[in-house]
Amino acid sequence: MLIGNVGKDPEVRHLESGVSVTTLTLATTERYKDRSGETKEQTEWHNVVLWRGLADIAERFVRKGSQIYIEGKIRSRSWEDQSGQKKYTTEIVADVMQLLGRKSDSAASAPSQPVPSRNAGQSPWQNQQPVSDVAPDFDQPDVDDLPF
Repeated sequence: MLIGNVGKDPEVRHLESGVSVTTLTLATTERYKDRSGETKEQTEWHNVVLWRGLADIAERFVRKGSQIYIEGKIRSRSWEDQSGQKKYTTEIVADVMQLLGRKSDSAASAPSQPVPSRNAGQSPWQNQQPVSDVAPDFDQPDVDDLPF
């Protein structure tokens, strides 16, 4: 579980199968007092990957500076780059995302409840139908349930 601020606008890709994948960087900051009583801050950056419906929501509503809540799994992977060098990365594969902050912080209002992934617990590589591009009308004051 992470709460932080998005470091830059999310990067969205649409795979040949129609599945959406969004990547973003999330900064989390820990504040504490050292032995002398001075307040210190330590910021960590996390690579977050969102699939299908969550990717579509992030594409529409998340921008640089947005405060978001993420629940997911830590995944490490490696690959060889074009020059044959072995590369490693650690990512958070999100199962749940909640947009936080005030309405004025983003182009549209945020949902008031976490948005679970439709493929929670399943591999993102499984062949599934893409999630519909339907989003709630956030200007309606009585929106309780999200359609995704």
